[in-house]
Amino acid sequence: MTEAWLRGPVSGVDPLVMPAVHALMQASDEITRAAPGLTPSQLWATPGGAGSVGFHLRHITGSIDRLLTYAHGQTLNPQQFATLREEAVPGDPPAEAAALVDEARSAIKRAIAEIKATPIATLPEPRTIGRAALPTTLFGLLFHIGEHTERHAGQIITLSKVVRG
Repeated sequence: MTEAWLRGPVSGVDPLVMPAVHALMQASDEITRAAPGLTPSQLWATPGGAGSVGFHLRHITGSIDRLLTYAHGQTLNPQQFATLREEAVPGDPPAEAAALVDEARSAIKRAIAEIKATPIATLPEPRTIGRAALPTTLFGLLFHIGEHTERHAGQIITLSKVVRG
């Protein structure tokens, strides 16, 4: 399969933010291929102390939500903090791969839609991250959503191979 960035422009996406959208599209493709079919024990295994595939899927979903909150110039709410604390917890019964993949792909679609809808003139606007109010820009946040998601997709690919043995 051709990587997303080599498939050409995405309709409705400004070339300036295209790399972020391509990274998100690639991540969606990768998690769709890597994670389905994992058993709950494989999904939540932590080989060598690494985060589980389940954690990485939940983290993609949660981090996109949190980063989009910052992109809107808002702070996190109590539910977002609770979600963050629970990302590595399998649940009872443990969450299954198909559901977590669907949630991550939905978050990725939301991020792509938000990036498409962002006026390019607003990209240099300042934003802050976290309780420490670390400085960035809207452009930096949107780019980070793409690269951060792709980084965790890479972890999912590797861990899926490891736990399948």
